[in-house]
Amino acid sequence: MKKALLVVDYTVDFVAQDGALTCGAPGQEIEEALCFITEQFLENGDLVVMPVDLHEENDPYHPETKLFPPHNIKGTDGRKLYGRLQDVYDRHQENIVWMDKTRYSAFAGTRLELMLRERSIEEVHIIGVCTDICVLHTAIDAYNEGFQIVIHEQAVASFDDAGHRYAMRHFETILGAQIR
Repeated sequence: MKKALLVVDYTVDFVAQDGALTCGAPGQEIEEALCFITEQFLENGDLVVMPVDLHEENDPYHPETKLFPPHNIKGTDGRKLYGRLQDVYDRHQENIVWMDKTRYSAFAGTRLELMLRERSIEEVHIIGVCTDICVLHTAIDAYNEGFQIVIHEQAVASFDDAGHRYAMRHFETILGAQIR
């Protein structure tokens, strides 16, 4: 079965201690596992996609403007990949698809589904942050599009522990995801 890895929103703004909308220590603690999994997929020649949140400065029309402080603003350091993942990307960028996204789900308003279908991908592995926001919404859309889902528990994190636990339960019991 052909598979792909989605590395969701592992950026400075979402992970660094001083990030604009950081999940902080929980996000930093998954760095080693997240990079290891990413490198495994690259070594196996599997598709690796990095869906990364993109916002325009002072955008009054984006729904997140009312919900969260400004984050992942186009052209800022906050949109850079966090820590060692930036090094992984720099070494392998010809084999990684960078995908800007403007909603929680990596499928909403992007070419992701088409890209997966073109490559006959059936199984989507998801890692990154935040478990209960962008990872969850991406997994729900993957489920609705008929993909099998694998969540790597040691490589997802959130700033909200209760939300993280809820999402992990939801992946398994409602979406039928395999938890690794």
